[in-house]
Amino acid sequence: MYRIEVGPGDLAASRFGIAPLHETITALGLAAGRAPAGPVGPWVERARPRYASIAADPAVRALAFLRRRHGYMADFVQPPPGRPNLTAAEQLAVARATPLAQAREEIARNLDGLPAPEDAVRAVLHAPDVVRRLSDALEAAWAALVEPDWPVLRSILEQDIVHRAGRLAAYGWAEALDGLSRQVRWRGGMIEVDIPDEGAYRLDGAGLMFVPTVFSELGVALERNWPYTLMYRARGVAALWEGREPRAGREPRAGREPRDDDALARLLGRTRADLLRALAEPATTTWLSARLRVSLGGAGDHLAVLRASGLVTRERSGRSVLYRRTAMGDMLVGAS
Repeated sequence: MYRIEVGPGDLAASRFGIAPLHETITALGLAAGRAPAGPVGPWVERARPRYASIAADPAVRALAFLRRRHGYMADFVQPPPGRPNLTAAEQLAVARATPLAQAREEIARNLDGLPAPEDAVRAVLHAPDVVRRLSDALEAAWAALVEPDWPVLRSILEQDIVHRAGRLAAYGWAEALDGLSRQVRWRGGMIEVDIPDEGAYRLDGAGLMFVPTVFSELGVALERNWPYTLMYRARGVAALWEGREPRAGREPRAGREPRDDDALARLLGRTRADLLRALAEPATTTWLSARLRVSLGGAGDHLAVLRASGLVTRERSGRSVLYRRTAMGDMLVGAS
């Protein structure tokens, strides 16, 4: 169990971030079968052919080999985000700038306790240009596995950040950690993280970096040279695959007629009613489009009508625009 001591200034100093390379390395491990698919099984099934298209590269297989569920994993291939809204290109630049000595030390620590790799993977991990080769493999994995789904992925992560950051700012540590994971709890000025390892740490006013993820379970990064980071599975990950393929026996929601007992759908139309109901929490157009199985342009058009009618409002969060229900929208949904 890890114990992280929190001081009086750590709440204000804590922040949230998105880590594209962490999503990439964990997605790669899932597609390669290095970890159980868990709740993202439908995405893994869809991604396996994409992994097969890059798996001939031994550097890609070396990255997948380094992926482990528990225990240390090399930091330079998945650097924690130093600030919110980092892009994959910015994180790749950090990875490529890693000194060779640091990379060798981290790889050796990562390999400790793992079985011997295949010869081609071992050759990559001992190569003099290992930083370049693993960084190139990261870029290939990002392009094949994560980038095609990144708009929806980022929407899921940003929606979770809005929810969790609001709880942290309004109610403090206990409420922000509640529901994050059954393995995380707040106890007397201490964050306890129940994962296989031991250690006691202090934030000392630097705060904690919260990083929601889609493809990984709970994790911590408590290395000296990085921000102390807590990674946790974001809510609503099913939006990543729901809506991409029609469900058996069901027509897309946009094509259904309103039920006789659905007064809101009869007033607004089925799609606008579904959008308004889905906005129980702030969401992006991309997330709503994937969730409700309507086109991105169609969702945007309907949201514009709802906004002009005073039922939703919008605000910018980082690189995205989040929609939320107004009080009048809440009243309509509640009444229906």
